[in-house]
Amino acid sequence: MANPWAGEVAVVLDGTRHVAKLTLGALAELEAVLETGSLIELVERFEAGRFSTRDVLALLVAGLRGGGWQGTAADLRTVDIGGGPVEAARCAAELLARAFATPGET
Repeated sequence: MANPWAGEVAVVLDGTRHVAKLTLGALAELEAVLETGSLIELVERFEAGRFSTRDVLALLVAGLRGGGWQGTAADLRTVDIGGGPVEAARCAAELLARAFATPGET
């Protein structure tokens, strides 16, 4: 079960529930794969609803890897994400919100 107080978000891949979390290492990995901009710009894009599918994919991969998943972006492109693209975007936004929230904000 995902623990929101620990910044965790549940993501279902091919019917299996996984825990995603943006650890410091996961955030560093995310920053490395972003072609342009900073994490703050990524947060601003999500807040404004101007995020791309690439942003969603990068966030999910980083969060899942922070939760212990051993897959890659290529693996994530071939799985069924429970709830489809809308749920994937919601999970990505929730990962960002929980990573940068102070206790009691999320």
